[in-house]
Amino acid sequence: MPGPPITNALTIDVEDYFQVSALAPYIPRDQWHLRECRVERNVERILLMLEEQQTRATFFTLGWIAERYPHLVRCIVDAGHELASHGYGHQRASELSEADFSADVGRAKKLLEDLSGQQVRGYRAPSFSIGEANLWAFDCLQEAGYCYSSSIYPIRHDHYGMPGAPRFAHRVRCGLLELPVTTARLFDRNWPASGGGYFRLLPYALSRWLLQKVNQLDGQPAIFYFHPWEIDAAQPRIAGISAKTRFRHYVNLRYTEGRLKRLLADFNWGRMDEVFLGADISAAVVRR
Repeated sequence: MPGPPITNALTIDVEDYFQVSALAPYIPRDQWHLRECRVERNVERILLMLEEQQTRATFFTLGWIAERYPHLVRCIVDAGHELASHGYGHQRASELSEADFSADVGRAKKLLEDLSGQQVRGYRAPSFSIGEANLWAFDCLQEAGYCYSSSIYPIRHDHYGMPGAPRFAHRVRCGLLELPVTTARLFDRNWPASGGGYFRLLPYALSRWLLQKVNQLDGQPAIFYFHPWEIDAAQPRIAGISAKTRFRHYVNLRYTEGRLKRLLADFNWGRMDEVFLGADISAAVVRR
C-alpha cells in the first residue's frame, strides 16, 4: 500500500516589487524609500489564503522590509509560520565580499529575532546567488548561527544556477544543511519545478506534474517559492526596462493567486523547518 502523501515545503520570499534583482539597473537602492510599498497588503492576502487552506509556510523575509513593517513579522509568527532570513538589503551574495556578506546575514538574523522573539534558523540568498565561486558563504552562515540555507538552484540560468549541485537536501558544513529549491530530472538535465517566474509562465498542469514526479518517482519533498508581488497584477509598471525583463516580471501576474490556491489544494504543504529539520537526513542518499 502507498504511504501517506509527502509534505512539501512552501516558501515565500518577502520583498517588494522594486527590490527584484532584475530591476536593480533601473531602480537605484537609494530610491527604494521613494517607491510605493505594496508588500503589506500582499503579505496580508497571502496570510489569509494560507489560513483558509490551513497551511503553514516559511517566510524568507528581508531585513529592510522587517525594519519598516515590524507588524508583518509579528503577523507571520502569530499565524504559526516560520520566519527565516532573506538577508538585509537584497544584495546578491555573489556581488558581496565575504566580510560584507557576513555583516548582511548577521544583521538580518539579529533584527528578525529581536522583532519576533524567536530563533531564525533558515536563510535564502537573493536570486539564489550562492554558487561555485562563493561557497565561502556557507562558512559565514554557519558562523552566524543558521541551521539551513536554501540558496542554490541546481539549474542553468542567465542570472543564477549551479547545475552540478545535488538536487536534494545535503549537508554543506557541520550543522548547516543546504536545501535547494526543487528541480525535476528529465532528458539528463535539471528542469525548474519550484515556482517563481516558471510557475507563472508554464501551464499549471505542467507545474503540478513536475512536482508530482519529484514526490512519486524521487520520493522527495519539494520546495516551492513565490513572492508577494507575484499576486499583485496592479503593481506599478517600471518604465524603460528591457523587453526581456518586462516579460519575466509581469507575465501572467493576474493568474498567480488562482494557481497558488490550486497548488495548496493539490499537495500537502508545511514549513521548511518542520519538513527538513525534524528528519534525520544524515544517511539520506543524495541524488542528482
